[in-house]
Amino acid sequence: MDQLRAMKYFASVVDTGSFTLSAKHFSVPPSSVSRRISDLETALGAVLLKRSTRVVSLTEVGQLYHQEVSKMLQLLSESEEVVRTYQAKPMGQLKISSMTSFGESILLPLMDEFSTTYPDVILDISLSDSRSTLGKDDVDLAIRGGYAPNERVVAVKLMENDFYPFAAPAYLEACGTPKHPEDLLNHKGIYYKTPDGPTQWLSDFSGHWQNVSPKAVMIANEGKWIIQQAVQGKGIVMLPRWVVQSQVDNHELVEIDIQPPVTVSQNGGMGVYMLYQKHKYHVPKIKAAVDFLKSKIGS
Repeated sequence: MDQLRAMKYFASVVDTGSFTLSAKHFSVPPSSVSRRISDLETALGAVLLKRSTRVVSLTEVGQLYHQEVSKMLQLLSESEEVVRTYQAKPMGQLKISSMTSFGESILLPLMDEFSTTYPDVILDISLSDSRSTLGKDDVDLAIRGGYAPNERVVAVKLMENDFYPFAAPAYLEACGTPKHPEDLLNHKGIYYKTPDGPTQWLSDFSGHWQNVSPKAVMIANEGKWIIQQAVQGKGIVMLPRWVVQSQVDNHELVEIDIQPPVTVSQNGGMGVYMLYQKHKYHVPKIKAAVDFLKSKIGS
């Protein structure tokens, strides 16, 4: 017996006072309504309705049962409405994992605006340079630098993320400005420590790729600190332009034009990628965040 259906039939018969009207409401024969309510009474071991040719009324225990069933069906209806609303409106907890530098300088300021636009979305943002996996780490969106991953996820390229050499004017004045990649071997290097360790500085000249990394004077996985060290003239740093844009605008750092170019990878085209699982795009909170970040960062 489908007890929930029988309870709905029972409540409808009580509310309408008619098996016929109740059957019409559910688009079933009156006999189906009567049979299911009889099965319900048998299962409960109690007579709920007094039946006559003209009127349907409740027994004493039927009155008590109807009160409880009405409360339960109301709660069920409200719960179903919550789910329908959740599926139609951005709401609930949104978990985002982002690399630290991007999160601090770009993501967090944007998410202030996102929260104003979507006040029913609860942001849960983690900033870390460790590699997260969407499925294992229970993350809705992940933002990473590098190349598009091999995971079975959607990878949207938000912006370029190639690395360039920068130094403080005071450092260049004191130590000279490198013009050729080999000149870097006589300079001081400030290195950002990735999960795989400090990256080598590479350049393609004399027919092959060569390691032109200067002597390391400091290594750290804290982006703000190594930028401060570069601003103080401690050495040359390799970072994406967007990471040090404010320091360049304030003339605290300058980009060094070295030819042939110096990079951190033999494969160009590194980027900042937003990752999400394809089947989750239709969840309103995730769709809203994906579309928002694509429009804001893309522009």
